Amino acid sequence: MQFRTTVLCTFAALALPLQAHAQAEPIVIKVAHLLPAMAPIHTKVIAPWCDKLAAESQGRLKCQIYPAMQLGGTPPQLLSQVRDGVADIVYTLPGYTPGRFPTSEVFELPFVTTNHEASARAMWDFVQSHSAKEFAGLKPLAVWVNGPNVLHTRDRQVNTLDDLKGLKVRAPSRLGNKLLAALGATPVGMPVPQMAESLSKGVIDGTLVPWEVVPATKTHELTQFHGEPGGARTLTTATMIYVMNQKKYDSLPPDLQKVIDDNSGREFSAWVAVQHAEADTVGRKLATDARNTVYTIPADEMARWQTAARPVTDEWIKETSAKGADGQKLYEDAVALVDKYSR
Repeated sequence: MQFRTTVLCTFAALALPLQAHAQAEPIVIKVAHLLPAMAPIHTKVIAPWCDKLAAESQGRLKCQIYPAMQLGGTPPQLLSQVRDGVADIVYTLPGYTPGRFPTSEVFELPFVTTNHEASARAMWDFVQSHSAKEFAGLKPLAVWVNGPNVLHTRDRQVNTLDDLKGLKVRAPSRLGNKLLAALGATPVGMPVPQMAESLSKGVIDGTLVPWEVVPATKTHELTQFHGEPGGARTLTTATMIYVMNQKKYDSLPPDLQKVIDDNSGREFSAWVAVQHAEADTVGRKLATDARNTVYTIPADEMARWQTAARPVTDEWIKETSAKGADGQKLYEDAVALVDKYSR
């Protein structure tokens, strides 16, 4: 009887840590971003990713998602929020904080990127090799570019460089501003959430955004013409990052760190890019269903745009080299990586 009692007590003692583990509160990961909850980045990427973390951690990791800047602040402050621990993870655009990502910005140069997946894989490899300092205090989970930016205009179809002259066009980034200026337009920099109101009030004549942005911003209702640049390489695009506060990651037990690691990296970046591609299809259909004019700017005309835009690349190379980096090599490495994954 005494032996039986001892065994039972032993099992009970062993079970206590297991019960405590099972009953422990999940670790909450605060995920913040700038877009509304209906945006594809929320519904197609962040929410499913969080569900996957919860499943693979057996409920020990739980996301609390804050869309549309619900933690306060403005889109350019997202980077500071994740660095300071206000948020544990953010999705944001480096272009909203000019100068903070000087090397990975190369993917926003004109005519560097190709399709979604190839460009995302290329950017991930590039960041691992060249951009560690830019991500100090952060753990990159995914980096990618969105779809080719389309020129959406209110009441003028842009077929040639001459048609752009004098148009006030929203740009996605610092380099987007420089590109538009080189092409003869008047660039107006602003985050996506401000774009719809600016279009509706006529503050801007058009905008450079990928198709995926159309549904959430109702761009198909605010513009009539949608020019898709022809050719193998995109006119311009925006880099995007999904990053985690490094201290928060380091505070997790190793098995939960592995859950994060298993759901980040090059292939996760490419998967995110695929979701953007699918969202592009949805946005484009809205414009065609609205009987708007959707057209392709021919590749031979785009060759003229590429020549006009070359000074933007040359200036970036010069600026980057003046800061101590090899701008020419960074540019060549980025193009080579895009070529590698585009084959």
